[in-house]
Amino acid sequence: MNKYRKISVVLWAILFANLIVSLVKMIVGYIIKSASLQADGFHSLTDSFSNVIGIIGIKIAAKPADICHPYGHKKAENIASLFIGFVLVVLSVNIISGAVKRLFNPVTPTISLPSLIAIMATILINIGVSLYEYIIGKSLNSEILMTDAKHTRSDIIISTSVLFTLVSIKLGAPIIIDPIVSIVVALLIIYTAYEIFDTTSKVLMDKNILSSEKIKQFIITNYPQVKDVHKIRSRGYVDEVFIDLHLVLSGVMSVKDSHELVHSIEEGMNQKFKPKIDIIAHLEPC
Repeated sequence: MNKYRKISVVLWAILFANLIVSLVKMIVGYIIKSASLQADGFHSLTDSFSNVIGIIGIKIAAKPADICHPYGHKKAENIASLFIGFVLVVLSVNIISGAVKRLFNPVTPTISLPSLIAIMATILINIGVSLYEYIIGKSLNSEILMTDAKHTRSDIIISTSVLFTLVSIKLGAPIIIDPIVSIVVALLIIYTAYEIFDTTSKVLMDKNILSSEKIKQFIITNYPQVKDVHKIRSRGYVDEVFIDLHLVLSGVMSVKDSHELVHSIEEGMNQKFKPKIDIIAHLEPC
């Protein structure tokens, strides 16, 4: 099973888990009239929507390189992550709007022990989902799984906050804290969206993946034939990096020897830095 197939299987499994969690939260939130729990339920529903976007993005990213896309389609995974961020921002605005209305027209939640148990169960499910996604995402170097794991971790914090709110109201706290927590939930969702935008934009805008100084030091130290390295640029992904640079070599080196040297450098960097590295070198005489 290849990388993208494995990622797709994980996303399908998590999709069903998120659907169950979101339905439990929204139904219980509606029954007990809790704005914060309903907001958390809609947040969890976007997790399911995010999984669908991720599945579509992974299907596109898995396509091999072609004439129109010589570097492949891997950025589809990052575009999917970016879209998830936009969905979270829209959701946050809706939650804040509903919470503001509740501030002026408060509704007292009817909290029961079964409802609290249901919330605790969803928190445990989210903890399992987050750990599962993080471990698989780390092993596969998957941007979409790492993004979704980060998203799910925010769910755990949010659901725990909601649980604390409901317990506080049950113990006599003013009901106004319910819509206030809804607003806090929305702000946490916006922060999660910011983190997604920050991570994704670095790839889409071709931010340096490897330090130019580290690349230069490695080449100069290990390959004495190279007199200097400059104009170093790198871009790509966690598991695949494209590097172009200028190598200053002895003017008497043959084309064959220079060619073999570049391949040797590429192989050495693959062993040193681990991700798949593709080097394009411009050769200059010393």
